Amino acid sequence: MTHDVSPHGPDGSADSAGSADGWVALVGGGPGSSGLITARGLELLGRADVVVVDALAPRDLLEDLDPGTEVIDASKRRGRHVMSQEEIDALLVDLARRGKGVVRLKGGDPYVLGRGGEEAAACRAADVAVEVVPGITSAIAVPAAAGIPVTHRGLSRGFSVITAHADLGVLPQRRDHTLILLMGVSRLRDSVASLLEAGSDPATPAAIIERGYHPDQRVTTTELRCLADVAARYGVTAPAVIVIGDVVTLSPYWADRVVEEARPANPAA
Repeated sequence: MTHDVSPHGPDGSADSAGSADGWVALVGGGPGSSGLITARGLELLGRADVVVVDALAPRDLLEDLDPGTEVIDASKRRGRHVMSQEEIDALLVDLARRGKGVVRLKGGDPYVLGRGGEEAAACRAADVAVEVVPGITSAIAVPAAAGIPVTHRGLSRGFSVITAHADLGVLPQRRDHTLILLMGVSRLRDSVASLLEAGSDPATPAAIIERGYHPDQRVTTTELRCLADVAARYGVTAPAVIVIGDVVTLSPYWADRVVEEARPANPAA
């Protein structure tokens, strides 16, 4: 069964007072494969009247919905948002107040850089019943798909998950502290420069995993100092997870790493 994804919410003709039986579930769909959603997430999808879906959610799951389930696209991609976050918050509340069971289907985990906390807060402020269903975050699962554990005895005792929009200089600048960078492709050159300026070892192993858990997944490995150049050369695109640290050497893809020659700081005229 194929579902059309509507770009807007319901038309408002229903009773806005709604029923006390309406609810919202923020469901983490996992890192990309439809087989990695939780059993609770699948159960709620089967009960939903409306599914409000994100860009990175596993959309194969929509094919198995009841034919009467409405699907609303709430994708937010770089430079193109179908809805603002405020509009999404208001939509979830409005649907629940109309007595609808609503699943907000997200990629990864709703509470890991997914703005799920804001949506839950909006529901609670409106006295709407809300449940949060954890998902497998891409920050950990996608590196695993490339054979990279984010911690490993003797190589890494901890890790940080951060977006490229944050201040990378405040993080531990050690090869034994794994850095996982989400939403980082467009700002990769700036991120590398920030890390090097903060004292990171230029030879720190690095990997970019594009489209994790999808059939066209691609893994590129290199060193921090030439990470941005290698990404540009190979045409790396989002969605991608970037991993920086010694744990990258455990990946079978490390044997095929691409390392560019270091350029002299002041080339001769």
